[in-house]
Amino acid sequence: MSDPVLRLDGIEQTFRGTRGVHLRALDGVSLSIGRGETLGLVGESGSGKSTIGRTALRLYRPTAGSVHFEGHDITRMHGRELGRVLRRRSAMIFQNPSTSLNPALRLADTLDEPLRIHRAGTPAERRSRVGEALERVGLDPAMGSRYPKELSGGQRQRVGVARALMLNPALVVADEPTASLDVSVQAQVVNLLADLQAERGFSYLFISHDLALVRHLSHRIAVLYLGRIVEIGPAADVFDRPAHPYTTALASMGHPASERVVPGGEIPSPAAPPPGCAFHPRCPIARDRCGTERPVLQPTGDGREVACHFAGELTLTTAREQPAAPPPPLPLPTAKELV
Repeated sequence: MSDPVLRLDGIEQTFRGTRGVHLRALDGVSLSIGRGETLGLVGESGSGKSTIGRTALRLYRPTAGSVHFEGHDITRMHGRELGRVLRRRSAMIFQNPSTSLNPALRLADTLDEPLRIHRAGTPAERRSRVGEALERVGLDPAMGSRYPKELSGGQRQRVGVARALMLNPALVVADEPTASLDVSVQAQVVNLLADLQAERGFSYLFISHDLALVRHLSHRIAVLYLGRIVEIGPAADVFDRPAHPYTTALASMGHPASERVVPGGEIPSPAAPPPGCAFHPRCPIARDRCGTERPVLQPTGDGREVACHFAGELTLTTAREQPAAPPPPLPLPTAKELV
């Protein structure tokens, strides 16, 4: 991929837990997002999806590895330099619009804030841009005088979208942006996100547990399991012809119950990841090699990369004939969502 907007190389992210326990949230994650591209990021709770989003925007400094944004290595940047290179050119849409908007600020002040901080335009120009932003997301500019509590959940999320786009960013990280909305409002917000991208050409890192939604919006999809990318490639290929057993399990969730692949047990704790392939304790086709040798991402020849010693062996068709996955050999603590 030439000139990606974002590139993560070998990112590791470790957090110190209670009693000196270290939680490895990300374990050697590498990915890139092209200009105008949407990369969908899927995986179970506790897999590290939100951690990737926040590390990409340098809300977290990675423990190891590097983050490149528009050709700049921002891994160790801070202060004004980070603000000039990254903050003005990136934004985030949060999951819960009820908590991501300041309840003490009127909507116009909320939208004006990034413009004011980055000294973008005169007060009159900023007021004009605020009105235009509200109108573009389907809200009456007169609503700028209201407070967040006076809006519905869908309206608040539209304000969140408008705020993210006030500085015309090159990259938007959307972290479960429709999870707190009902189905009808979700569709409206999703269509808005797609329309805005088509107009402005920015890139999305789209994080969601809703597989159908991710497939609809994304050009490519990365599948994350316990802090590791296990498969990445074109959206249709990843879910129509999954090559990793975990991807097969996710893709089967939209099938009748008799055709679903349900991994055994629960996702292990990032404080005690299994050796070898992290998925092997739950995998229906795991063998001895899987428990001792960690697979690395390898190209499959069709634009995908898969980290599996037996990639492509468990398909949506063959999965129907597989026995249920065995339980883990030793009880492991249940993972909790890190962020």
